[in-house]
Amino acid sequence: MISRRANHEPLQYLTGLAYFRHLEIQVGPGVLVPRPESELLVDAVLTHIENLSEREGEISVVDLGAGSGALALAIATEAPKSRVIAVEKSPEAIEWLKKNVAAISENVRIVQSDVSDALVGIKCDIVIANPPYIPNAQELPRDVAEHEPSVALYGGVTGMEVPKLFIAAASRLLKSGGVLAIEHTEEQGAQIADQLSGDFVEISLHKDLTDRPRWTSAVKV
Repeated sequence: MISRRANHEPLQYLTGLAYFRHLEIQVGPGVLVPRPESELLVDAVLTHIENLSEREGEISVVDLGAGSGALALAIATEAPKSRVIAVEKSPEAIEWLKKNVAAISENVRIVQSDVSDALVGIKCDIVIANPPYIPNAQELPRDVAEHEPSVALYGGVTGMEVPKLFIAAASRLLKSGGVLAIEHTEEQGAQIADQLSGDFVEISLHKDLTDRPRWTSAVKV
């Protein structure tokens, strides 16, 4: 273990666990380590679910690019009346997602698919997404760049190429009045808002735990 850590392998990979809200999430090579910043997106989704709680029927939530399942499982366990679908295309990440769903809550449906053609014909109330958004040329700490999966980190030359695909998928999946919560870099807020402007209203930029503008919410027209 010492040699692996000396090689800058993430501590969470060494222990096999990452802590997200009240959950112990199993992680390892092939899946992104969940970050505390993403907990704020979950907070927003849970608040929206609570606001919808008097409505009849289940509240449907789709987690695009679910990775380990941290976001999907936090929502499923804290809002047990919701119906959560976790979409992930990476075969490596899917294995971790399956482990976590089996261990924590089977109230999450797993769909292995690219977001662009996932869940055709399905409509949902909420989409939550933490897409790959880092520009390809941006330098990252060694424990991230050398060990965490690049497919979960890099969003294209500008970093916006992949988030645009996630926004298009959210627009297709959401019912009118449905809510999107999407994470991004602190520099991408204006670009995200511009991308959302055609199909969404009430576009709001939100700050993370360190007061940086790191995620956006919007309502589908």
